[in-house]
Amino acid sequence: MFVKFFPGKWKYNRWKFMKLFSTKCQTPKSNYCDIVSTNILITQSLKNGHLEFARHLFDNMPNRTVVSWNTIISCYSNWGEFNQSLHLLYLMHNSNTELNQTTFSTILSVCARAQASFTGKQIHCLVLKFGCESFERVGSALLYFYSSCSQIEDAKQVFDELRDRNSLVWSLMLVGYVQCGLMTDAYDVFVKMPKRDVVSWTKLISGYAKSEDCCEKALDLFQWMRKSGEVTPNEFTLDSVLRVCGRLGYLSEGMFVHGILIKYGFEFDPSICGALIQFYGNCEAIDDAKRVYDGISNPCSGVSGSLMEGFILMGRIEDAEMIFNGVSEKNSILCNLMMKGYAMSGRFEDSKRLFDEMPQRTIFSSNTMISVYSRNGEFDKALLLFENTKDEKNPVTWNTMLSIYMQNERHEDALKLYVTMRGLSVDSTLSTFSVLFRVCSCIGSLQQGQMLHANLTKTPFESNVYVGTSLVDMYSKCGSILDAEKSFSSISSPNVASWTALINGCAHHGLGYEAIVNFEQMLERKIVPNGATFVGILTACIHSGIVNEGMKFFRLMNEIHRVPPTLEHYACVVDLLCRAGRLREAEEFIKAMPIEADGVIWAALLSGCWFWMDMEVGERVANRMFDLHPKPISAYIILSNIYAVLGKWRKKMNVRNSLRSLEVKKDPGCSWIELNNKLHVFSAENRTHLHCNVIYATLKHLTANMRYVQWLFSCNL
Repeated sequence: MFVKFFPGKWKYNRWKFMKLFSTKCQTPKSNYCDIVSTNILITQSLKNGHLEFARHLFDNMPNRTVVSWNTIISCYSNWGEFNQSLHLLYLMHNSNTELNQTTFSTILSVCARAQASFTGKQIHCLVLKFGCESFERVGSALLYFYSSCSQIEDAKQVFDELRDRNSLVWSLMLVGYVQCGLMTDAYDVFVKMPKRDVVSWTKLISGYAKSEDCCEKALDLFQWMRKSGEVTPNEFTLDSVLRVCGRLGYLSEGMFVHGILIKYGFEFDPSICGALIQFYGNCEAIDDAKRVYDGISNPCSGVSGSLMEGFILMGRIEDAEMIFNGVSEKNSILCNLMMKGYAMSGRFEDSKRLFDEMPQRTIFSSNTMISVYSRNGEFDKALLLFENTKDEKNPVTWNTMLSIYMQNERHEDALKLYVTMRGLSVDSTLSTFSVLFRVCSCIGSLQQGQMLHANLTKTPFESNVYVGTSLVDMYSKCGSILDAEKSFSSISSPNVASWTALINGCAHHGLGYEAIVNFEQMLERKIVPNGATFVGILTACIHSGIVNEGMKFFRLMNEIHRVPPTLEHYACVVDLLCRAGRLREAEEFIKAMPIEADGVIWAALLSGCWFWMDMEVGERVANRMFDLHPKPISAYIILSNIYAVLGKWRKKMNVRNSLRSLEVKKDPGCSWIELNNKLHVFSAENRTHLHCNVIYATLKHLTANMRYVQWLFSCNL
């Protein structure tokens, strides 16, 4: 290659000069001046947006230099005309014009922005052919291309070849890792960087700030940054740190950052003011947010929106309305926020009025109004508005409708809507799959869930923590714990919700010890358990009969993990003790509870009395339930069953008569089966099924055969 003969920067400069000299020698002076003037005119035309005129000038040039080609390719790229840029490169290559480092760096940037990974790799081959890979701009462009296309292994290979010769690639490799969410690798690159500027510090801090489980690391990095004295934080650094403090609810740390940004004079920066207001709002210090807002002379709509959002989250709709009314130019974002606020406080008519008065409705306004209609129970109006806006193919619109179908238990309609969505080529997002997997969980449809999973594998969302958690939950509830475990292993960074979904899956499948192992692994990975996690681990102990382990976890909740028990946790402990036959201990446990037991806890104890036939405790528990609820149907039924088994027929009849006097009816249990992607639900004496007569005839035939087999078996005995 050419580089082998002329290594080093001086040799490259010499080669560049020789190329320019040879071009001038081949072109007469008058022609060369014409080319330069035409190049300048093309550049000016493209800057002004006159693309057709510039292309006309270029196409009519009798002679073109490499500068001419680079000029037109670069300008098309700046205007987002990526296909035109790539086509011009093809023409340039076929015209025997030799590509230089400007050509390669420009076209690799085009491939990165257009996500044209295959074309970019072809360009990489040309780079190697021309020996330009070690030039600083080309090497950096290669790394930028591979990082932007999420081909991080290829980016790493380029980085390893160039990091000793190109200082710029260190920052680009850091950015690439951050963009792909590989924060550990990004941190390793950051530590090894020969020189770190404020951009590198800020990029790493912002990456950790956006991560789900490691955002505290952003605060540690900020502290290290200040102690090192290498650089001074800028407004973007402080913005990221403030948002982390808001997410974690760290009020004192955020106020300290507030003092730093005042010191550096950033307190009136619009983005910083928005971050400050959002921080105080997240920390429920909304009055401090209001003081920041009052100190701004002309707050922009974004800052006003941040304060309105904080008031709405706190339930102070009147205060949000006051801010909204004080804004002179109300854009669609502010109107959407106010519409949500009205809906949250039950002021649906005000939401409708605001929607009707909007001078310019956007698709986001329609999406908000669809949710408002649904929340107000006006499903038909929500559906009508959806039908009027669905042709815009906005994923949020479709996802909103999917959620509404799920909330209204119209699960089949949600699945049909997804089929329509795919047919119209509407983009599926994280929310799309999360909602649909919950739909499959509700109806227990494993086949539908597997088909959706197949579609998911064609997207970059499979490793996402939210989608992965929904997938784990779906497989667990549909009876496939092995698929749930496989789906969990594909999540890039499992959070507490992901681990809890896996633990719940093990619990419902009776895998108590596996649930405990997963819980211990979660703790080893420094994931902090929450209340839902302990419900899952206690449920696992219940289904596996691990009483002592369950009681140990209950004690550790508050003592070690600082998770205060709720009624749900107390109900789990009562159920755990009752299944082990420790009814008296369960009764004493309820009496010693710091909060008053509800009907669910007493019902758990009463169920234990029915299982162990303890009439004495059962009568006391039933009487407590009669006091708590005017019509405790389950208490009457369980108590009458206890009396029946123990032969207390008079007491049984008295309970049954009391139950009849209440004139209530117990909801029947049901079962279902999935056949040909359709769910069939059955309950006792149900005659509504389309093939009801055939089903009952078959059942009668099976029952007769079973009785005959039973008779033969008894005869042989």
